[in-house]
Amino acid sequence: MLRILGKASSINVRKVLWTCAELGLPFAREDWGSGFQSTRQPDFLALNPNAMVPVLVDGDVVLWESNTICRYLASRYGEDRPLLPREPLARARVEQWMDWQATELNSAWRYAFMTLVRTSPAHTDQSQVEHSIAQWNRHMGILEDQLAKTGAYAAGGDFSLADVVLGLSLNRWLMTPMGRPDYPALQAYAGLLRLRPGCREFCMNGTA
Repeated sequence: MLRILGKASSINVRKVLWTCAELGLPFAREDWGSGFQSTRQPDFLALNPNAMVPVLVDGDVVLWESNTICRYLASRYGEDRPLLPREPLARARVEQWMDWQATELNSAWRYAFMTLVRTSPAHTDQSQVEHSIAQWNRHMGILEDQLAKTGAYAAGGDFSLADVVLGLSLNRWLMTPMGRPDYPALQAYAGLLRLRPGCREFCMNGTA
């Protein structure tokens, strides 16, 4: 059975949990991270020297970085439930949106989220909060335009790993107390994702 190390409230851990749900993979999750076992313990650092969750243990395989873990699971166990296409261009389209989520989109929301949700004392500059909100909304507008083109999912007509990582980001955007533009394609996308049991359990479940 897969071991997933990381607390259930972590957005990156939930990427892996949702992927496992889509693939029908049994797993045992262990609480690590803030409020639980410290990721600075030597036994955890031996698995991930970055002291971050999630970590996947699959037999002798140990992996960290949530998007990498999701790609691995989809490639190894997803033949009957294709979340990551094998055709090079179709796969690149999915991975393009996964990488965009991890770099461009995450960078945009970070300051606003740390202020408005985490109430971090290190993030109190109102001008930076406003800038972060503006950038966050602008980036969600990029996803809005893409979804308006596909009429369904991020990389096209089929659900993929891109929708796992973007679905969690969408949930965070919707749950953060701030002003948001009216993006109808994103609202339709949220409704489409909520039809999936894995999304209801691990994404749009009241946790940002």
